Amino acid sequence: MSSDGDRTVNDGADAGTADAAPAGAGDGRAAFEAEVRDALAGLTARLDRERERAAHREAVIDRLHEENQRLRRGELQAMLEPVRAALYRLHDQARREAGRLAGPDAGEPADPVRTAGLFAAVADDVADALARLGVERFTAEPGEPYDASRHRPVAVTPVAEPGRDGLVTGVQADGFEQGGKVLRKAAVSVGRLDRAANGTANGGTGSTTSSTTDAKEGARLEGRAADAAANGAPAARAGTGRPSAAGRGETTNNRLGTDG
Repeated sequence: MSSDGDRTVNDGADAGTADAAPAGAGDGRAAFEAEVRDALAGLTARLDRERERAAHREAVIDRLHEENQRLRRGELQAMLEPVRAALYRLHDQARREAGRLAGPDAGEPADPVRTAGLFAAVADDVADALARLGVERFTAEPGEPYDASRHRPVAVTPVAEPGRDGLVTGVQADGFEQGGKVLRKAAVSVGRLDRAANGTANGGTGSTTSSTTDAKEGARLEGRAADAAANGAPAARAGTGRPSAAGRGETTNNRLGTDG
């Protein structure tokens, strides 16, 4: 009897334990899902904050870019101010000269000296405006050696003197440089030795020298021929300096020991 009662009690305890197990598993799953939801909510909030920060950075970058562009435009305008001022002066000067030429005294021919001075003043004003931008003018002088790093040849001038070969003979335009760097080379004409003229001159001198040498050589041979005739030796052929005949079977080279 007692054993059957014990079995009944144990069966009831096992059934209670089996019913409690599914309830515990459900609570753990609910806790896991709640944890996942909290993590996802945190990630979403973090992404929202990062998006706001990125939008703020973009706004700051756009503002800085706009300010930079405004500053650059201001600097550019400040750099161009000397150029504008120089152009104002050139405009006023040109207008004054145009009014003078169209005035009552326009019938008189323009003074070449005054006109040359006017154009020189215009060039100086332009060079002054460029100098304010850091661009310096340089020029070449006739007679100085041609420099390929600073000169641009635009013409070749034939020269007869060898010493002028490769030298600057004329200047057509000035050059400009900035900080030691050549921005535009000076346009120059360069001397080139005229080979034909130089050859003709040298040829004339050579002919005179050759004639003098031939005359001396002729006189020397005539003297040798006269001495040979006096001593009974064979005469030398004119222009060769060799005897007119050698012995039988004997050549001049054999006689001198220089066969071949």
